[in-house]
Amino acid sequence: METSANGTFSAHRIPTLPDVPEVLQRARRGGRLEVADAVALLACDDAELDPLLESAAWLRDEGKGRTVTYSPKVFLPVTNLCRDRCSYCTFRKDPWDEGAWTMTPDEVRDWTRRGRELGCREALLCLGDRPETAFRQYRALLGLLGYESTIDYVARACEEVLAEGLWPHTNAGVMTREELIRLKPLNVSMGLMLENVSPRLGARGGPHWAAPDKDPEVRMKTITDAGELRIAFTTGILIGIGETLAERAESLVAIRDVHERYGHIQEVIVQNFRAKPDIRMAASPEPDGPEMARAVATARLLLGAEMNLQAPPNLSPNGHRRLLAAGINDWGGISPLTRDYVNPEAPWPHVAKLAETCISEGFELRPRLAVYPEYVDREGFLEPALREQVREEYARLGV
Repeated sequence: METSANGTFSAHRIPTLPDVPEVLQRARRGGRLEVADAVALLACDDAELDPLLESAAWLRDEGKGRTVTYSPKVFLPVTNLCRDRCSYCTFRKDPWDEGAWTMTPDEVRDWTRRGRELGCREALLCLGDRPETAFRQYRALLGLLGYESTIDYVARACEEVLAEGLWPHTNAGVMTREELIRLKPLNVSMGLMLENVSPRLGARGGPHWAAPDKDPEVRMKTITDAGELRIAFTTGILIGIGETLAERAESLVAIRDVHERYGHIQEVIVQNFRAKPDIRMAASPEPDGPEMARAVATARLLLGAEMNLQAPPNLSPNGHRRLLAAGINDWGGISPLTRDYVNPEAPWPHVAKLAETCISEGFELRPRLAVYPEYVDREGFLEPALREQVREEYARLGV
């Protein structure tokens, strides 16, 4: 039985699925779930959805209690030029496009200072993949600024952020081991969305066609290198881009397995595709609330009680209670200053309103830094100077 992302899977790969009640029982006993188990949960029917959510919420409470966190941040789109052309992206631009933009050091400094004044603690540095390999105009701009590569320029931006009193979290796309080493002393954490582990999505006509940096082997190499280098790392999956449920499950297992080897995945994001009018996938269906809840709950049961699990609140504005019920313990970054440049149509929720929702569901909403508390004193993850400053700031937050 061939399948779509909306509830089917490839029967020749997983011919028999276990019963959902048996999988839930095993998960609550601390058993290890595998791909077939995850597919069974992702494909569960409406009658099995509530028990799935209850099990995921129970496991979250066991590991994280009833505290849900968020990161007050400023979003710094260092450059929106990108050599990849994903079918669902509105962030990337060519140099000649309206809205093409590379931030200047003065803009980085100004935005960071304003963010700090508004209570931000994280600066998310987000940019396209390797634009200098695709655009001569951008290479010329880097030269005028005195830099040979985008990563060198990002390092300068991180220095500006630190000087203004915020903590950098860089998502620069695929990076080499040497580039990770270059940025580690200037960041408290870094990130790269795996999105999906299936190479099928990069075939002609697929969502990752003409996007060489979405090759799952390349992305897993960066995630693995980050583990070997002891970098607190954020990754996750993107659901609804044409993947099968088996591919969705395999992606979660790949994240779980690399974390078991290195212990560096500080947070996993389950992000839902949003259709936009000016993308090639404009007519593609978005995952609905129950599908998103199944994905989040499955991620919790597969990744375990101790994993920090996030779903972006601005991409599910009417589903916050359901996401809490499905086992998240974090809302990710929320900015009082800058919009979500990756999803500009989706405004951040007001923190006071989100706190009210959390309280009504029996949770406390608390701010955090760009690196989770459990990584602050873990050997080798933070530079000593950064560790002392982060420890002091967490102490001011009462953590």
